[in-house]
Amino acid sequence: MQRAERLKSVASSNALELSGVSRVFGALVAVDNVTFSVTAGERRAILGSNGAGKTTLFNTITGDFPPSNGRIRFFGEDITELPPYERIRRGLRRTYQNSQLFRGLPVLDNLYLAVRGVGRRRMSLLRPGEDHPARIAARQLAHAIHLEEVADRPVSELSHGQQRQLEIGMALAGAPRFILFDEPAAGLSPAERRELVDILKALPSHIGFIIIEHDLAVALQVAETVTVMHQGRVFKHGLPADIETDPEVQKIYLGGRHG
Repeated sequence: MQRAERLKSVASSNALELSGVSRVFGALVAVDNVTFSVTAGERRAILGSNGAGKTTLFNTITGDFPPSNGRIRFFGEDITELPPYERIRRGLRRTYQNSQLFRGLPVLDNLYLAVRGVGRRRMSLLRPGEDHPARIAARQLAHAIHLEEVADRPVSELSHGQQRQLEIGMALAGAPRFILFDEPAAGLSPAERRELVDILKALPSHIGFIIIEHDLAVALQVAETVTVMHQGRVFKHGLPADIETDPEVQKIYLGGRHG
């Protein structure tokens, strides 16, 4: 089935629904009455200038900063009041602007800990053998994120781009249903950005995601739909080609046509 046909077939099945979501910090309204939905398997980009409320919106979805108002539903379940770990158990994952990795451990051990962290008996003190399902899953993740050749190297020896790839691998641990990527291309070289795009495009089609990204060349390649935010509010929704050429978006966010 073609991807467009698959998306149409699941149009009534929303992975994520935000209804009137706001987040207030004292007198600052960081997210203001945001309402939209993302269908199962959909890939969406959220664009906007610094301070538009994009990362704060992610934090409300994951439970790091519960919304001041509004409701959040994940595959039909209201998760507004759930703590972050319960959202993770339901298949929600995210990456952060700043790497959250175990820098003194090898790549494979980082992936193994991510797999164990979302699985059962994760507090066991017994070190598993190489044939343990969690170790096998870690090696499979290393392959998926193109890090097989450096799987035994400490994270501290990886390039910035490889560390970003590792974060994606850790977010993929434990059969996620939906992932939030927060500026995964930040600080990457052109070659590393191409590698990132290849990895994101190759994700299983049933895993939807939202990506916050300032690099439009990355965001518009991997997204099927785009939401533009401004001053904490949703400014516009559209297809990548329409957003790219929209004069209001260019004027307010892009500073004119980008290359």
